[in-house]
Amino acid sequence: MDMKIIKSEKRMCTCCMEEHEVKTVLVKEKATFKNIKVDYEASYLYCDIAEEVYMDEKQMQENDIRLKDAYREKEGLLTSKQIRDIRVKYNISQSDLCVLLGWGAKTITRYESHQVQDKAHDTILKKIDQDPEWFLSLLNDAKSNLSIESYQKYLQAATSLYEEDRDIYLRKAIEASYAKFQENKMFNGNQSLSLDKVVDVIRYFAASLNVTKLYKVKLMKLMWYADVLSYKMRGFAITGLVYQALPMGAVPIGHNSIIDLKDVPCEEVDMGETYAYHFALTGKQSFLSLSDEDKKILDIVIEKLGKMSKNDIINFMHRERAYIETTPRDIIEFKYAENLQI
Repeated sequence: MDMKIIKSEKRMCTCCMEEHEVKTVLVKEKATFKNIKVDYEASYLYCDIAEEVYMDEKQMQENDIRLKDAYREKEGLLTSKQIRDIRVKYNISQSDLCVLLGWGAKTITRYESHQVQDKAHDTILKKIDQDPEWFLSLLNDAKSNLSIESYQKYLQAATSLYEEDRDIYLRKAIEASYAKFQENKMFNGNQSLSLDKVVDVIRYFAASLNVTKLYKVKLMKLMWYADVLSYKMRGFAITGLVYQALPMGAVPIGHNSIIDLKDVPCEEVDMGETYAYHFALTGKQSFLSLSDEDKKILDIVIEKLGKMSKNDIINFMHRERAYIETTPRDIIEFKYAENLQI
């Protein structure tokens, strides 16, 4: 018999009824479940004296799950562990997940132990796993049937997952829009796009006491100056952003998505007929993606431009040769770094 030894411990062997080292082993098994032939590894105890394998009650239950999980995998269904992992991800109990889904109180318990779910229930569980926003809508509908503490706990977990998923989508979309620029160092400042650095540069400006009234227009200019100054001093930009020449100055490609990235401290401010985007960060902060040299460059930009008003920095930007010689809406090339005013 082909066996893989998992562990060995001294215990009472119920096979020979003597105390000795008993091995726990895995044995490859073949079985048929619901007319489907499956292969799986079953767990046994092995007695060296009798040279026999046998199971205790716990192993009988585990092997039943192993068999059914092998069937699930073959049929493209979630395994018992994957169902449990979905619950753990949302930090929700078996019974409360059933409440959200309108299922019987013990349905999830059975799916995580001995019963194989049907395809309809499997599809629903997969959708919950992949769609935190849907989970939030189900949670809202079931709010009156949950305790306040449980509702808040599930809400926090699902909201965090939703924000993470949204951030992943945003990052992929931004990175896709930058793919065509990656080979042109005059467009990207000889630097591959790093959204971690983009976020930390924004946070660094937002956290500085020497940057006043940091709204979106001013922020975009500070970011351009930081990248171009870095290129001038070191031969490569900090972030890898690509900038266009828009009416109020330099603006990075994808700027609307960039300010929606997770950890960007952006607050939407109602200005009456329109909205403004304000950036501020208080307390002690860390900027793990930025090097000391990056920070020194940002500090120079802050010293020179941090206290300028929006109009002042727009006028200052409009005097840059890089802006003057770039056709409106075209990409501002980094070749103008030598003529930077700071």
